[in-house]
Amino acid sequence: MDRRTTNRSGVDPHSAEDPAPTGAEMPTPDSEALLSLANDVRLVCQQISRRVRFESGTDVAPHQFSVLVKLRNRRWTPGELAEAERVSPPSMTRTVNCLCELGLVEKVGNPDDGRQRVLHLTPAGEDVVDRTINARDTWMMQRLSELSDEERAVLAAATTVLQGVLAR
Repeated sequence: MDRRTTNRSGVDPHSAEDPAPTGAEMPTPDSEALLSLANDVRLVCQQISRRVRFESGTDVAPHQFSVLVKLRNRRWTPGELAEAERVSPPSMTRTVNCLCELGLVEKVGNPDDGRQRVLHLTPAGEDVVDRTINARDTWMMQRLSELSDEERAVLAAATTVLQGVLAR
């Protein structure tokens, strides 16, 4: 058996009976271009996200802000927050306790289950969320104002495409 023309099962991979190699087996120009685009989009999205979070001057750390935003929309138990944020319950307990100490979150009894506590934003927590969103939007608006009308149109179209990617 000639190893140069057959695969492990002894079948010629280029024969008519064998399916064509998949993208995982042999990169094609299209798959290489797609991989490059995926990498570029991922990196740019991460860099923009990081800069918006850290350069907009906020009152709380990004992971704390994420919890505050969730609490803005409804009350959550610490366990629900841990699951939603994909962190361990002890880690979420530390985050929640810190936010409570800062006066941004309050623990109250769960009206549906007296054994549980639910969390909600205090007025100070609402204020931090509002200020942080405003600071982040202002930071982004300043950068976007430096773009041409054509660049902003391209970015608006790309935003629509990225929203579709997230929805899949």
